[in-house]
Amino acid sequence: MEESFNTVQSVQASEPIIEFSGVSKMYKTGTHALEDVNIKINKGEFVFIVGSSGAGKSTFMKLIMREEKANVGDVIVNGYNLTKMNRKDVPMLRRTMGIVFQDFRLLYDKTVYENIVLALRVIDASKEEIKAAVPAVLAQVGLSGKEDHYPNELSGGEQQRVGLARAIVTKPLLVIADEPTGNLDDETANGIMKLLFEINAKGTTVIMVTHDRRIIERSGRRAIFLEEGRIVTDTKMGGDV
Repeated sequence: MEESFNTVQSVQASEPIIEFSGVSKMYKTGTHALEDVNIKINKGEFVFIVGSSGAGKSTFMKLIMREEKANVGDVIVNGYNLTKMNRKDVPMLRRTMGIVFQDFRLLYDKTVYENIVLALRVIDASKEEIKAAVPAVLAQVGLSGKEDHYPNELSGGEQQRVGLARAIVTKPLLVIADEPTGNLDDETANGIMKLLFEINAKGTTVIMVTHDRRIIERSGRRAIFLEEGRIVTDTKMGGDV
């Protein structure tokens, strides 16, 4: 992947959107997934979460999405203390997030348009809002004219663009991207990364899990490296952005 990411970095606000304070997570199996994690991610940042299998990346993301709760410490996301949050309030938290998956997670019996509309219906968008939002987001991800296609009529890169469109159509404060380029060739992955950087440049916080060090090293963005449930490095990488 030789092409550089020619995008403008967003101006980061100083207000945290995510804060882990003394967070530890142990599963019932006895696995210590995270140990005494302390981290702040500010609004408008683009941050990579990096680590080998079992390092704690998945648990880190599950705590942010409130799929899991910390055993010790506080996890604060978008002003919500997730450690103390009632389960009935979780849907409200997730309305502030957009999630992009490695395996796309599209509904293959529904068109591109229908897949994206589902996200808007969750937030009770009006017919007028839907009519305006879907064409706009498809244009943003380079899929204008594909609204009536089914996922199996699209390439892998196009399917991921649909997944990205679905994640951002609700204008979330935070986008979580879990290995979004993992199933893509280099050229296609480069296109997805440019879209993520463009979204970030407009002010949306982006947290991306990846194992691709080439993307990280060229990005010029912050990278948090996990090892055995602990943060071992938190640094801004070099790059050509």
